[in-house]
Amino acid sequence: MVISNSKYEESRQKRLEENKKRMEELNLNKLALSLKTNLKPSPMKPVKPRVRQPLDLSAVRRSNRVADKPPPNYKDVPVEPLGRPRRIYGYKRRDLSNRVYASDEDREYARDRAEELLSGLEPDFPSFVKPMLQSHVTGGFWLGLPQQFCKRHLPKRDEMITLLDEDGNESATKYLCLKTGLSGGWRGFAIDHQLVDGDALVFQLIRPNKFKVYIIRVNQAEDSDGASDVTHLDDISAKPTKRIRASKK
Repeated sequence: MVISNSKYEESRQKRLEENKKRMEELNLNKLALSLKTNLKPSPMKPVKPRVRQPLDLSAVRRSNRVADKPPPNYKDVPVEPLGRPRRIYGYKRRDLSNRVYASDEDREYARDRAEELLSGLEPDFPSFVKPMLQSHVTGGFWLGLPQQFCKRHLPKRDEMITLLDEDGNESATKYLCLKTGLSGGWRGFAIDHQLVDGDALVFQLIRPNKFKVYIIRVNQAEDSDGASDVTHLDDISAKPTKRIRASKK
């Protein structure tokens, strides 16, 4: 290994000397020095600061259809909320602290009279009894219907269902299929008909999207002959009834 390294060093030295002689013959060293001494720096051109001009929107080319119209205004405009605006009803919010609760005795009495009325209706039209609770007539105003009845007789999708009272007045309500109940429109029906806790309603399906509704008042007395009488909207008798008034917190 020592011998090979020495041979390589000798050959490298010979090449260096040969290259040095060739450079001297061609005067490359003198040419390199002359270039360094005669090289002059190029004069720098003065740079002007760039001034940005404001955009002239009026100079933008416009279509012939809108050339004679005023330019559009792209200022921020408040965006209207998407979706259907909520309907504002003319009913005032009730004072829920003054809720009146029917006693169990009165509640059962109204239900029994509703069942008696139900037994006298035509069997060709499906019907059911629905006692009223506070959640049906105050606050939430949501009326859940019997699930089995809805699956058998009511539409399989959300639709509007009409409620026909004993005076022939109609009220449109929103039926929610998945929740099997009445939502929009039921609040107005309950308030217009002065429904209270303990009332019993008989729903008779006279058409696929229409109920005949009979109202049995929790404070309505029976006739003297013992037969139950379906009250009209403005008929409220003076039957004494036990009620429990909610205490104010």
